[in-house]
Amino acid sequence: MKEAFGDSVRVAVDGHVAVVTIDRPPHNHVSVEFMRDLADAFDAIDGEIELRCSVLQAEGKNFCAGADLVSREDQGGLGSVNPLYDEAVRLFSAKKPIVAAVQGAAVGAGLGLAVMADFRIASPDARFAANFVKLGFHPGFGLTHTLPRLIGPTKAELMFLTGRRVKAEEGLPWGLVDDVVPLEDLRAAALRLAREIAENAPLAIVSTRKTLRSDLAAAVRAQTDIEAAEQAWLRKTEDYKEGVRSVAERRVGNFVGR
Repeated sequence: MKEAFGDSVRVAVDGHVAVVTIDRPPHNHVSVEFMRDLADAFDAIDGEIELRCSVLQAEGKNFCAGADLVSREDQGGLGSVNPLYDEAVRLFSAKKPIVAAVQGAAVGAGLGLAVMADFRIASPDARFAANFVKLGFHPGFGLTHTLPRLIGPTKAELMFLTGRRVKAEEGLPWGLVDDVVPLEDLRAAALRLAREIAENAPLAIVSTRKTLRSDLAAAVRAQTDIEAAEQAWLRKTEDYKEGVRSVAERRVGNFVGR
């Protein structure tokens, strides 16, 4: 199969495991093009009979810090939520298990990307945040469906309404994180879990995962339609503009409810 998908996604093969690397350091900000390349990579992996599981890892300081709202160099980010979420639905449609190796920030759409995976192995410096309300914005990437499904409605609401950063160790008992390992062991630990999965019968792996995730992709599609509609009107508010400024300036926002 191909070794590169666009400029930001690389795929290597380790036995029956595909190792997918996001290469947009240091923050690996999302864009429509990047998300399309990532979805193309997982589509290709699904088409390879010998590949049974994937590791999703990232270069740089952060796993994925969401959209770049400060420089706006990433015009395919939150300014184009419907195309972005089209690609997100494609990711949730992947047939084979995915183990995410998370270091640094998994924020906003980056949190959505981490939650998309079946399992998350994290380093101690990993932090997970649904910081949308700090931006005067509504959660996206299907998180209003996937996060409660993963950690329960109360913990999800806590993350959504506070925008707080949840450290890896705190997220472990929640089920947000499946294991915490030293940073230098992160990729090896994720690969070990992927290999443990991949040593089993491939048809049974896909069949069992399909049952467990059932209509997840369809549910994410329906939820992203709702999220996108809420984001559309909130993006026009004074609070959203202030939220983007305040986050960039690392201060609490002066919100006015308009």
